[in-house]
Amino acid sequence: MAQVYFAHRRLHGESGHDAGRALLAQLYETHVGGMLPPIAVTPLGKPYFENSSWHFSISHTKYHAFCVLCDCPVGLDAEEINRRVNPIVAEKALSPGERAQYDPAVDKNCALLTFWVLKEAEGKRSGRGVGIHPTHTDFMLTDTRVFECDNCLVAIIY
Repeated sequence: MAQVYFAHRRLHGESGHDAGRALLAQLYETHVGGMLPPIAVTPLGKPYFENSSWHFSISHTKYHAFCVLCDCPVGLDAEEINRRVNPIVAEKALSPGERAQYDPAVDKNCALLTFWVLKEAEGKRSGRGVGIHPTHTDFMLTDTRVFECDNCLVAIIY
């Protein structure tokens, strides 16, 4: 079973980037021990620890920062629940299976946000990003890796 450690906080004047890095340092010190190792970036832009077998992912919204630390590849994404998404995104980003779930959804905005955080989390986990092929996934609206946290939808995939 994977070791997964999650933290979040509301932003109070600091940037989401800075808050996410602070959460990462706190998680690493608490659960692994020691100072945060140097962070490098793959050619596709995925950050990783140069000298540690641990993996991490950070996400931030306008008002929150989130971080996950894991002993295997992991991806995290978050969106404010009240964020309005243009429905045209569904046409461009959902696979046929996802679209079949989205079309009858009562709350289409929430459905689209759910698919989006899953797609982003998987893109971060794999290191490939969502890129130009967001329709190459087949997630379910009932995916238990999506949860609510402080008025945000959060997905963690490992």
